[in-house]
Amino acid sequence: MPATKSQEAGWTTAAAARLVGYSTQQVRDLERLGVLPAAERTPNGYRRYQERHILALRAYRALATAIGPVPARQMMPTLVQGTLDAAAEKIDDLHALLARSRDHIREASRGLQAVLTDTTHVFDDHDSMTISELAEALGVRASALRHWEHEGLVNPDRVSRSQTRRYNARAITEARIVAALRSGGHRIPPIARVLDQLRQHGLTAEAQALLDERLTVLSRRSVVLLGASGDLHALLNERAQTAAAG
Repeated sequence: MPATKSQEAGWTTAAAARLVGYSTQQVRDLERLGVLPAAERTPNGYRRYQERHILALRAYRALATAIGPVPARQMMPTLVQGTLDAAAEKIDDLHALLARSRDHIREASRGLQAVLTDTTHVFDDHDSMTISELAEALGVRASALRHWEHEGLVNPDRVSRSQTRRYNARAITEARIVAALRSGGHRIPPIARVLDQLRQHGLTAEAQALLDERLTVLSRRSVVLLGASGDLHALLNERAQTAAAG
């Protein structure tokens, strides 16, 4: 669609805000934070926003819905100012992160079911993991596993005189559940309550509901991010055209 004369001249802060459903102060704040490129100023000092600013606002709004305002604000400077390769890599990494998170939830659920349905299995050293191996598998620090142990969430075995930690299948499953729920924002007390119920009564409705809720949230975020791809593509495409023209 050809640009109108008013669009060619740019948008005022208020007009840009109306286009994306923000307040004028939100638009100014997003520019200050680097979410938007710096706006041009008229001789009397008023901001004038161009098409690239509107695209950035729409991309930010879609991204904030998908991953949250803070991560979106952290990503946007790369998307609007970094190289196109860096911007594309950020988006690819985000899709991969959500996919890995969903995999972790599924692994936690599968491990939980396996442990609960086979309580007589004797685990040998081949079934267990060291603290560094488990931390790497979960994508957390070893210090996080030590903290979870201190809170009673995960109970590794201690072997040899050095008291080295070894995590058997049950402890690995508990650690996967904790990691999955902590990444979803759940606090330690409710996670501890769920694990206590699992140890006493097996799979409970609350435990399954928490895991299912986390998986649903991640799936919803993936769908929203897919919807945001149109705005992100438009933003990067405009940048590529501007770079080619320059």
